Amino acid sequence: MAHPMRVRRALSRGLLRLFRWQLVGTVPPKGILVGAPHTSRWDFVAMLSIAWANSVQPQVLVKHTYFKGPLGWLLKALGGIPLDKGNPGATIRALLKEAEGHDSFMLVIAPEATRSATTYWKPGFYKIAGQTGLPIGLGFVDGATRTLGMGPTLVPSGDVVADMDIVREFYKDKKGIHPEAWAEPRLREEGPGEEVPGEVSGDGTA
Repeated sequence: MAHPMRVRRALSRGLLRLFRWQLVGTVPPKGILVGAPHTSRWDFVAMLSIAWANSVQPQVLVKHTYFKGPLGWLLKALGGIPLDKGNPGATIRALLKEAEGHDSFMLVIAPEATRSATTYWKPGFYKIAGQTGLPIGLGFVDGATRTLGMGPTLVPSGDVVADMDIVREFYKDKKGIHPEAWAEPRLREEGPGEEVPGEVSGDGTA
């Protein structure tokens, strides 16, 4: 019987070819995978495809209410981790403990935390990487070029502006599936940014 990861790799690569999406870059075996720009409900599938195509099984933080009903078992099977936005601490601590004991650990975070244009990214991905030493992999989806995959990997230097300048430079020409919802990556910790009307708050879950 074929190994499940081999099946997922073959399935994801086959579907990407079928729908004429080009996969680029390589997913590191361990780290924080940033999923951006987050402009569509399909971004969850896109990040899974990127990871699976590289033989990596990721874990994805998903709002706990999505696990109610028949969808719950499927989300868990795909690596979904329920996150209560009102009390995220316990879930995050358990994941970090798990990361310490595994050579392969990939946590997917959508730092925009909303599919609408937003002024600031949520800093969870940056803080977790800084606390654990895990690298940050910049995953992306670009509908205009039908390309998705991985960009550079970075380890936080402690200079948040310099680190985010690297992030901004990479994402500046990647607009997601719905370009009108794209916004420049920026953390509140960097200082004031231009407010986006109708911004919705969130915490980095899918």
